[in-house]
Amino acid sequence: MTDAEEEAEDQAGAPGKNLSFSERSQVRKAAKPGARVVYEIIRTEGESELRRPFSALWWSGVAAGISIGFSFLTEAALSAHLPASEWTPIIAKLGYAVGFLIVILGHQQLFTENVLTAVLPVISRRKPSWFFKMLRLWSTVLAANVVGCIVFAWFFAFVAMLGPAVQQGLTDIVQHLMANNPYQMFVKGIGAGWVIAALVWILAATKGEDFLIITLLTYLIALFGFTHIVAGTAEVAYGVMTGTVTLHNSIFQFFLPTLAGNVFGGTVLFSALSYAQVREEIFESDSD
Repeated sequence: MTDAEEEAEDQAGAPGKNLSFSERSQVRKAAKPGARVVYEIIRTEGESELRRPFSALWWSGVAAGISIGFSFLTEAALSAHLPASEWTPIIAKLGYAVGFLIVILGHQQLFTENVLTAVLPVISRRKPSWFFKMLRLWSTVLAANVVGCIVFAWFFAFVAMLGPAVQQGLTDIVQHLMANNPYQMFVKGIGAGWVIAALVWILAATKGEDFLIITLLTYLIALFGFTHIVAGTAEVAYGVMTGTVTLHNSIFQFFLPTLAGNVFGGTVLFSALSYAQVREEIFESDSD
C-alpha cells in the first residue's frame, strides 16, 4: 500500500486511522504471514531442493543420517544416568530432539522434511517432470539417510566407547520399538509424518524460535511413541548389528510400514490439506 493510499484510507475512516504511518508499519511487520505466504515459502524452498545436484543431496543426507543417530544415543544416555522412577522415560525422551536439532539447524537433508517441501512444487506445477524430480530427491535422500544411520550404528555397536548402562539403554530403546507390529508401525508412522510436516510449516511461519519449536514437536514424537523412518533406522540398524533384531524384521516389520506411514502422514494428509487451504487464494491471485 502506498502512502497516498494509506492517507486515503485514513480519510475514509478505516480502522487504524489514529495510528501514524510508522505505527502502521510496525503492525504490518509484527503480523504473522498468512497461509498463502507460508505455502509459497515452502514451495520455493522445495523447488530449490529439487534442483540441487545429486552429490550435494547425497552427502547432506549421509550427514543427516549420522546426526539423527544422536537422538537415539542421547535418549539412551539420559535413561542410563537418571534415577529409576516412573518419570524417568518422560525426561529421557527429551534426548530424542537432539538429532533433529543438529539436522534441521544444520540444514542437512532429512527424508521426512522433504516429504512436504518436495511435494508442494509437484502439486502446484502439475507436470510429470517435477514428479520425477521429487522421486529422485526422495530416493537419493532416503538412501543417504539410511547409509548415515548404518555408519552411526556400526560405530557405536563395534567401537567400545560406551558404558554398559548406556549400551543397555540403546538395547532397551530398540526392543521397545520392535514391540510394535507392522500395522502399529504404519499407524504410528502417520503420526510422525504429520508432526514433521507440521514442523516444517511452523518453522516457515516463525522466526527466532526454531530451537524451541524443533525440541517441542520432535519430543512429542518420542513421547507418543510415533515411528520415524530415519531415527528408527538408526535404532534398528544398531539392533541388527548387536543381534537384537533380525534383518528380515528390520525391513518388513519396521522399515517398509514406517516408510509408508511417514509418507502418508506427511504427503497425503498434511501436504494435500495445506494445498487445499490456499488453493483458491492462489488461483485468485493468478487470475488478477
